[in-house]
Amino acid sequence: MQPENFSPKDSLLLINSMIGQAKNRFTENGFLYLLWGWAIFVCAIFHFTAVKLNLFNKPEMVWMITWGVVVFQIIYLAKVKKKEKVKTYSDGIIDAIWICFGICMFVLVIVLGRFNLWVYINSLALLLYGIPTFLSGFVMRFTPLKLGGISCWLLAIASTFVAPVYYLLLIALAVLIAWIVPGYLLSIKFKNQN
Repeated sequence: MQPENFSPKDSLLLINSMIGQAKNRFTENGFLYLLWGWAIFVCAIFHFTAVKLNLFNKPEMVWMITWGVVVFQIIYLAKVKKKEKVKTYSDGIIDAIWICFGICMFVLVIVLGRFNLWVYINSLALLLYGIPTFLSGFVMRFTPLKLGGISCWLLAIASTFVAPVYYLLLIALAVLIAWIVPGYLLSIKFKNQN
């Protein structure tokens, strides 16, 4: 269409088309689900193995790796935001959900550390993992994330029936179901739509 032939009807059709594209554009590539899923999976399995085989005095120190992941995520998101052309309303909601999750996890660690209640960390982490996962799936209309969130809640309940060392295996299972598998599915969906 030439600009001089752009009628009000053509303008409305163009605007409607752009809104439709923005609504249908799948912006989630699954990278952060995979990043965090694999980081937590590896830490949980390593921690479990180190405890069972009595490999180190402080096997929980493996979780310090997650601070490196936080730094990497901040750098990654800063680069993505610079390249971002359009930010949908649902993208903003999902960002807010995950920011709330991060704050809740930070507060949880401080509170449990303050009162030396570390025995509860894994059950509560599983409970919290389910919230942003389910809500993100709901906002994106992506069933694997919704099912992942529900699985986290069920595993939080299951954690009350196992010895504390097995919490680590439940966390590994949770991130496999809730973040790693959906992360790969999101990556495939993103590649197919973009």
